[in-house]
Amino acid sequence: MPKIGIIGGSGLENLNVLEELTERHMNTPYGLPSSSFFEGKFHGLETIILSRHGRKHMITPTGINNRANIWALREMGCTQILATTACGSLQEKIGRGDLVVLDQFIDWTKNRRLTFFDDFLPQVMNHTPMADPFSEELRKVFIDASKELGIKLHQTGTVISIEGPRFSTRAESKMFRMFGADVINMTTAPECILANEMNIPYAAVALSTDYDSWKDDEEPVSWEAVMEIFEANVKKITQLLLKSLQILA
Repeated sequence: MPKIGIIGGSGLENLNVLEELTERHMNTPYGLPSSSFFEGKFHGLETIILSRHGRKHMITPTGINNRANIWALREMGCTQILATTACGSLQEKIGRGDLVVLDQFIDWTKNRRLTFFDDFLPQVMNHTPMADPFSEELRKVFIDASKELGIKLHQTGTVISIEGPRFSTRAESKMFRMFGADVINMTTAPECILANEMNIPYAAVALSTDYDSWKDDEEPVSWEAVMEIFEANVKKITQLLLKSLQILA
């Protein structure tokens, strides 16, 4: 029976949908995770929920202790991870409020701990394969859930993760489009990288809230605009997450 870890992003800091709920605090060799863990069951499926930015959204993207988060989920027995994230759209076809199941990432961060392997053991070179970083099985679960719910969803998408907390300049935003990125956020890297290093299948669904800064015919992204769109669509992404858990159960 799988044990699912959920990493809730912006707007889902206090996701509380579990039965037999308990709260658990963890420490790790890498320090404290972003939040305590809500542990319980959903349709009989053991589930653990972590808030990526903390319950009060006070942890910046750079300040997230990703190594502690992933390590703790593994230590608690998680066999799969589902994540949510807000993102900006770099493509006209991905509108505000659209959901995207990510299948590739570009890491454009600069100041984060990107690996558990700070040192190599003798004759053990920990070069983790990363060609296809998102679990195809879990991606399919998101896609199937969207079909059952009748929710519009883009089945593939390349996300570029930037350092933040600032948003992109117009020049950067246009450059990222030339890179082939579909959406932009501040958290998928190194979270996805570390899950792969721990051999935990990982998938993420992104909610598009804005058009970053590349469109010259409208105002560039602001935090207020991001949260306005996210709050209007949080029910949709929550429904998708719960339907996905139901399928896994």
